[in-house]
Amino acid sequence: MAFVQFSQVSLAFGDRDILKNVSVNLQGGTKAALTGANGAGKSTLIKVMAGISKPDSGQRIVQKNARIGYLPQSGLTHSGSTLLQEADRAFQFGYDMQAEIDHIGDELKTNPPNTPSLVERQADLIAELDASGWHRRGAQAESVLLGLGFSREDFTKQTEEFSGGWQMRIALAKVLMQQPDILLLDEPTNYLDIDARSWLEQFLQSYKGGFLLVSHDRYFLDVTINEVYELFNGDLKHYAGNFTHYEEIRKVELQTLIAAYDQQQQEIQHLEDFINRFGAKATKAAQAQDRQKQLDKIVRIEIPESLKQIHFTFPPAPHAGKLVLRMNDITKSYDGVHNVIDDLSITLENGERLVVAGHNGAGKSTLLRIIAGEDRNFSGEIIPGAGVQIGYFSQDSAETITGNCSIVDYIESNAPFELIPKVRSMLGAFLFRGDDVFKSLNVLSGGEKSRIALLQLLLRPVNLLVLDEPTNHLDMHSKDVLMDALKDFGGTVVFVSHDRGFIEGLATRVLELTPGHSRNFPGDYKYYQERLEAERTGTVGEFSMTGSAAGGAASGQQDALLSSSESVQNGGQTSWEEEKRRKADRRRLEKDVERIEQQIDETEKQKKTLEEQMSRPDVYSDGGKCRQIQKVISELEIKLNELNVQWEEAAGKIE
Repeated sequence: MAFVQFSQVSLAFGDRDILKNVSVNLQGGTKAALTGANGAGKSTLIKVMAGISKPDSGQRIVQKNARIGYLPQSGLTHSGSTLLQEADRAFQFGYDMQAEIDHIGDELKTNPPNTPSLVERQADLIAELDASGWHRRGAQAESVLLGLGFSREDFTKQTEEFSGGWQMRIALAKVLMQQPDILLLDEPTNYLDIDARSWLEQFLQSYKGGFLLVSHDRYFLDVTINEVYELFNGDLKHYAGNFTHYEEIRKVELQTLIAAYDQQQQEIQHLEDFINRFGAKATKAAQAQDRQKQLDKIVRIEIPESLKQIHFTFPPAPHAGKLVLRMNDITKSYDGVHNVIDDLSITLENGERLVVAGHNGAGKSTLLRIIAGEDRNFSGEIIPGAGVQIGYFSQDSAETITGNCSIVDYIESNAPFELIPKVRSMLGAFLFRGDDVFKSLNVLSGGEKSRIALLQLLLRPVNLLVLDEPTNHLDMHSKDVLMDALKDFGGTVVFVSHDRGFIEGLATRVLELTPGHSRNFPGDYKYYQERLEAERTGTVGEFSMTGSAAGGAASGQQDALLSSSESVQNGGQTSWEEEKRRKADRRRLEKDVERIEQQIDETEKQKKTLEEQMSRPDVYSDGGKCRQIQKVISELEIKLNELNVQWEEAAGKIE
């Protein structure tokens, strides 16, 4: 089994120890996460593991012929080839092996005697090449590229046509296509939407090699890994289990650590008080020096920044009515031919947390710009409720962060008076800690400016927050702080995010966009996912509710149809045309009754099938399956009741 082993590895930058006698063994089947506070040295450790950076001391042992794949956080670009041609470069290892196989074949032809070692080497290479999947590279490349969100039309595009985020997707695709023995992935989900993340989750779950990855997506980690390495102050500690389990154990450890920290701080304060009070007195000088020696010997306890409890709240949201925003028949096109958004109508109510979901290019960011008033080139109307004040965040918000003032001065100048004492804590929650708060705005990176723009927005008194990818550039702890603040926010939130854990923790309603179409799901994100899965498996029919009304849409259409059948003339006399219209209406009603009866029959069959499944031992012994099926049965019962009411109303009109 291929492996990469590190023993007593140490590395320092100046007087700071990044790695201190770190030991770890990665092998086939390893499914591990590497975690730690920002700046702890995670990327450095991965580079050492990949053989890119050299440690100051210690050993790095790689099994002979073991292949290691490495993906950095950012910075990779591609040019001079089409996407498929670039993808094929991922299989260079196979071309090299095939060349060696052919070379050995030529040698065997010219020097057949005394060549057992060559024959053995050729056999080993052929077996290794077959096992690597190289002969299926075309199908493998297509599968990976499509899984990561590329279209078939993209295959013939030049790689330089792709943006920075898609460039990193190309790099990720190439690493995965290689099927290395050990995968080292540094923030692989940074540039992926939910669909691509879901595909990567499934890929890693079935991956036969080993992998170590860094990610700030808790859900992604929970479903892909079964062990965690935490890097803190140069030390590496191992925890078995998924990421949530690690956090639970670490929480208990942190409580013990905080208690020890508080006790140590009291001891330090006591010693310092004695030294300051008696250090200058000749009669106490010896005792003061003794206390100083005790103070110098104390090994200071430090609490990881990523585990410090930070909480903040928004300024009180200005009062707004129950109806926050109404959108009627919104249609948006960029080319005048294809509608990105088509005839969308929806009503937002106070206190909702609406997530806009959909594939890349479905119009999510476009819709948020329309809601925020940034894009007015559309048809339809937007009617804001009384007293609505909108705050909008997008990745473009970072462009407004300029100037020579420091971060802390900039935030304090924009913060309400009552929040100024909390500014340093809030900056810490957004990854600006220690002397970082004194950085000038002009020297900040794009990611740092995005965090400043988000924090600045959250300080303003608004009652409708429109957030486009607010969790980009935040670590896991910062996402938790933001989510808690948004949960406590007294207004309404509309947001787009690719972080499933963040969405599941916040969303109370889902608006699904596909090009030119929309569907409204009145429930949390888990319900939305369960509903989609039920549709895929045929357990329930396709969910078709749109607009703001979650229920009653079908009955409303039925009422409108029924009202059209009532055509009575003066004195009860009807003309021939009216009698013809009445008969046509009756036929339509009869067809509608027939349609409802078919739906009732189909729904009863679905319910019966699920009830039969519930009686199977493999189902009723599995609590998860049992709950999921029972939930669908309950939904079908509700649907049956609604259909029966509709049938009675329609049949009554025919009589």
